[in-house]
Amino acid sequence: MGFQLAGMAMDAGMWWGMVLIVLGVGLSAYGLMPAKFAHEDVGVVAPPEDAPLTQAHWGMCALLALALIVDIMKPASLGFVVPGMKQEYGLEGSIVALLPFAALSGTVVGSFLWGWLADVYGRRASILLSSIVFVGTSICGAMPDFYWNVGMCFLMGAGAGGMLPVAYALLAEIMPTRHRGWALVLVGGIGAVGGYFAASVLSAWLQPAWSWRVMWFLNLPTGLILIALSPFLPESARFLMHVGRAAEARTMLARFGAVVTSNAPAPRESHSHLPPVDKRYAGVTVALTVAALAWGLVNFGVLLWLPAGLVAEGVSVSAASGLIAKSTLIAAPTILLSVWLYSAWSTRGALALMLAATAAGLAGLALRSAGVPMLQDPVAPLALLIVGSSGVISILLPYTAENFPLRIRGRATGWIAGCSKIGGLLAQGLSVLGLAPALALAAAFVCGLTLLAFVLTVALGRETRGRDLRDLE
Repeated sequence: MGFQLAGMAMDAGMWWGMVLIVLGVGLSAYGLMPAKFAHEDVGVVAPPEDAPLTQAHWGMCALLALALIVDIMKPASLGFVVPGMKQEYGLEGSIVALLPFAALSGTVVGSFLWGWLADVYGRRASILLSSIVFVGTSICGAMPDFYWNVGMCFLMGAGAGGMLPVAYALLAEIMPTRHRGWALVLVGGIGAVGGYFAASVLSAWLQPAWSWRVMWFLNLPTGLILIALSPFLPESARFLMHVGRAAEARTMLARFGAVVTSNAPAPRESHSHLPPVDKRYAGVTVALTVAALAWGLVNFGVLLWLPAGLVAEGVSVSAASGLIAKSTLIAAPTILLSVWLYSAWSTRGALALMLAATAAGLAGLALRSAGVPMLQDPVAPLALLIVGSSGVISILLPYTAENFPLRIRGRATGWIAGCSKIGGLLAQGLSVLGLAPALALAAAFVCGLTLLAFVLTVALGRETRGRDLRDLE
């Protein structure tokens, strides 16, 4: 029937399948819960911070890059799913907007929840749990009802939102200091670009024959691939030491050049404590939170409202698409630029510079509406906006992972990742309610918030380039 399931009833097999999926995820979460271990006084085990990269390091980077590609491909697929869903279910635009709204809501919850799980379960177990959620949500491909798709889209977003911050925390804790910066930004950039590329290519290849539903079914094989590769995914040796599993930590670090740096007992601090109320982390937390909110409003608000805003100014749809495509091409090398700035210049300075570029692009869009002659061609402000926002998200989570001690690193990175989605959630909520502001007004407001993030980053941010993460403990 051409994969047209709208209007069909939910049969008993579907209902029982959904019950078993929920049960299976719960049992998997229970099975992944770490056992209690007694702390062993075996000295402080740590990787040599000036060690060269080994084959194990490169393999871990490749595996985490693949995990991020799969992770980012999930929400990126929504843009390719919506047109087919709208046609099959005969929906209005405001109703269809519930789908990305639900997905963003899920990523917010997932970022917070999985960040906490990473500090309790461990980094590796949390990534595996995300993969299991991907497998379960593939049932959406057979859902006959739109609103069940919305609900499962929320769960898919929860799994996708959780993997991103945990992967950054794991990578930060395994890479030697002098290689950590560029590896974090590069792996994150590959994941972002690769995720959108994979979603677009698979959509173009499979949708003509299998309809929009195949984009949901892809959650099954991609989730199983990550689970099949799990024996090659290491746990953070720093986390293993932190929870008293020293023998496992030594075995793991043997793959990465482990040494016993002293005969003193390792610190005995419970990994399950809540984040401490400590003024040392308050300033940087505020700065990164504002930066995350500003980026979410840019990426899920201003950039999504941009085509309609240009059309409202009298620009044709094809011309508006061409302008955005031209600006995106100009901004394409941003990831490599971010890698170089972050690793060779300054981590705090690189983030501040990208925030400044974002603010400049937003100011240019706002001033266009005021009739400033030199800004009537939108290519320059658009390029600045896309360069800046791409750079911000490439740097934001790696920088966060390097600013917090191990006991709260997962939660801190999850918090900032969630805040970046909250900004998008606010923007999409306005769209659902039909209250999206004029482009100039939105650009001016978000420009002010981005400038505030820039000032806070410069004033309260810390330089992490070359810092040994053990100094934070």
